[in-house]
Amino acid sequence: MLEKYFEYKKHKTNFRTEVIAGVTTFLTMAYIMFLNPFILSGEFAGPEKGFFDFGAVFTATIIATAIACFIMAFYGKTWPIGLAPGMGINAFVAFGVVAGMGYTPQEALGAVLVAGVLFLLISLTPIRAWLINSIPKSLKLGIGAGIGGFLAIIGLEIMGVVGDHPVTLVTLGDIKNPLVLLGCLAFVSMVVMEKMKIRGNIIIGILIFSVIAWVTGLAKFNGVVSTPPPMTYLFAFDLGAAFTAGMSTVIFTLLFIDFFDTAGTLTSVANVAGKVGKDGKVKDINKAMLSDSVGTVAGAFMGTTTVTSYVESGAGVKAGGRTGMTSLVIGVLFLACLFFSPLATSLPKEIDGAALLYVAVLFVRNLTDIEWNDIAESAPAVVAFIAMPLTYSISHGIALSFIAYALIKIFTGKFNTTSPAIWLIAALSVASFAVA
Repeated sequence: MLEKYFEYKKHKTNFRTEVIAGVTTFLTMAYIMFLNPFILSGEFAGPEKGFFDFGAVFTATIIATAIACFIMAFYGKTWPIGLAPGMGINAFVAFGVVAGMGYTPQEALGAVLVAGVLFLLISLTPIRAWLINSIPKSLKLGIGAGIGGFLAIIGLEIMGVVGDHPVTLVTLGDIKNPLVLLGCLAFVSMVVMEKMKIRGNIIIGILIFSVIAWVTGLAKFNGVVSTPPPMTYLFAFDLGAAFTAGMSTVIFTLLFIDFFDTAGTLTSVANVAGKVGKDGKVKDINKAMLSDSVGTVAGAFMGTTTVTSYVESGAGVKAGGRTGMTSLVIGVLFLACLFFSPLATSLPKEIDGAALLYVAVLFVRNLTDIEWNDIAESAPAVVAFIAMPLTYSISHGIALSFIAYALIKIFTGKFNTTSPAIWLIAALSVASFAVA
């Protein structure tokens, strides 16, 4: 039945290859089941009021990931894509929206839901192509790198490598602390394993160095399996704040990141999978975008932040994955991990921070493709890259970069040749600062 549905012969693949591809992609993105609840719960910051519940997010992450992967498998059936709550977006919601702006987790989930519905509507209309073609490549790359910088500063703080300072704002942390050193070694090991082309380097690094911490008594081991934590945030989204002026910036940021992250990921995977036609168009991208947007809506219902396509899917494609069967395998494997919540709570924060720093590196490499020879294109991208970590806000970084880009185009006489989308987003960015 599966062979007939996914048409293995047509796509020059088979059941065994698809399963191997699914396992490969799962290993490269399995870290999210630990990292997402860790970030959204503000675990490293202590029991600070207002953050999400760790256990509830752990369960929601796995269920939302599985649902999104199944949607991609059976609707976008020619796409071997893994989906899960996106890195960067989760940190933005936890530290920017909940801790920074004072919204409740339920109100934040309401914003995620609205952004997901908007993404769904855009995916069904010509607006999708207009937006993809309207935003300059340099801004997309700069924003991607900026998210990496944002994740890096958070990761270094979690690891204990960076600390607060009353004058310089940041300073060197307690690097003599054994757990801090262990976190640093974990980060190095992930890089080395990637260099050696070892699949699943992030999850392997997390588990190996966590075991070392448990064995040496540096961290507490809470067990491996138990009954899954209750889904506290199931259908618990609150739309009350979603349509206020303050939340409009949040919704725009969630939509912007998800939309262009998905478009970039799908294009990247399509190139590897041979899904780009001679005319340069990506085959069946409409189904993939629609599956992704429905996954985001499902994630908000389950109680987690924006679900998006993972660029790690490229690992499975390289392993031979060519159909939605790969996505199906990924979803099943995530469901099998539903009972590992004690293990998730046992991971030392310094090791989690190392994983976050590694993911940050993957985002920052977007800088290499920026058009450096044209300062009018590269300068706004650098603004996004620098502003996000220094303002501790992805939305502020996006706003500042678009305002800078628009002003540069005005004063260099490029007003008439610049997309209306730029002026619209820049104007909304100015308005967001005015009402802040």
